[in-house]
Amino acid sequence: MFAEYLRAALRHAKYEQLGDGAYFGSIDELPGSWAHGSTLEECQRDMEAEAEDWILFAIARHQDLPEIDGHKLLVAKVGD
Repeated sequence: MFAEYLRAALRHAKYEQLGDGAYFGSIDELPGSWAHGSTLEECQRDMEAEAEDWILFAIARHQDLPEIDGHKLLVAKVGD
């Protein structure tokens, strides 16, 4: 389930090439997540790690996660 959610998030990644030739990526559905790399492939790898960290941090903080393409991770709060 986690892997499917992560893959859904990564399908929403947007990449752009910067003036210096490097790449920048972000996922609007995961606010504040971004990646940078000297090549598109490097940026994509960084974006995957960033998205995974973003999701795990939200889970650790018991935050609600956005539904992405019908995928939802439910986070149980302590005591629920």
